[in-house]
Amino acid sequence: MGQEPGGYRRALDLFEGVVCGVPRDGWDAPSPCDGWTALDVAGHVIAGQYQIRALALGAPPPDPADDPRRQVAGDALMAWRTARKECAAALTPEALRRPVPVGSLGELPLGDYLGAYILEPLVHAWDLARATGQPTRLDPDLVHHAFATAHVVAAPLRAAGRLGPALPAPRGADEQTRLLAFLGRSA
Repeated sequence: MGQEPGGYRRALDLFEGVVCGVPRDGWDAPSPCDGWTALDVAGHVIAGQYQIRALALGAPPPDPADDPRRQVAGDALMAWRTARKECAAALTPEALRRPVPVGSLGELPLGDYLGAYILEPLVHAWDLARATGQPTRLDPDLVHHAFATAHVVAAPLRAAGRLGPALPAPRGADEQTRLLAFLGRSA
């Protein structure tokens, strides 16, 4: 088993808890991600695990936004746990030191990249919870770290058409609500 950084592991645990809570008939529910169902959201996060595994192994990473449903053949929870296990096994100390490309930011060691990557499973846990009627309160510490990451990655994602425009947050909103609004989601 690999050496996952703590915040990253906690974000994956939170996402897994939401996947476990999806009712059997809830996978076709529309999600806050435009044009995606709950199953698409799960498939996207599963594909993200395969992307990280590829980075850990020094292989070309797949695009997690490319047809996310194909990642979920059959049972979504089983598909998630398989992807997570395979990814974790690749996160050796050597792999965590491996420099990985981070767009216009250059390169970072994979372990540092995973510290910022918590934004993905965290926000998509909220998307999946929202789509399937589950509680949507996120870990405040993870939200704080994810918000810092969001400020760094939002502009290039918006320019690439992978993130919608920010929405205004209600006056006096908590950090989770502000993060979600910044990412184009209304809590």
